[in-house]
Amino acid sequence: MSKSENFLVGFVSGALAGSVLALLYAPDTGKNTRDRLSYQLSNYKEELSDLISELRKEKNKLISEAKEKGDKVVVEAKQKADSLIKEAEDLLHTIEKTNG
Repeated sequence: MSKSENFLVGFVSGALAGSVLALLYAPDTGKNTRDRLSYQLSNYKEELSDLISELRKEKNKLISEAKEKGDKVVVEAKQKADSLIKEAEDLLHTIEKTNG
């Protein structure tokens, strides 16, 4: 997990734990506390869902960029190999001319 993912998970976890503790220790009726807790949990669930979606998009973006860079490396390697083959063929042809 990257530093940003660790930070976000820690932040969401800390916010959730803090909210739960605040609600549990607040002087209010059990019904009101449960309702507020349920509301907060649904909000955090929604935020966590959004966060997961963003992380998936970022992962797909990084994979796409890696594929592009990999394809570029392959193309460059093919070009260099073709160039080396041509140079070797030219050198071989030159040697044949001087010996022939």
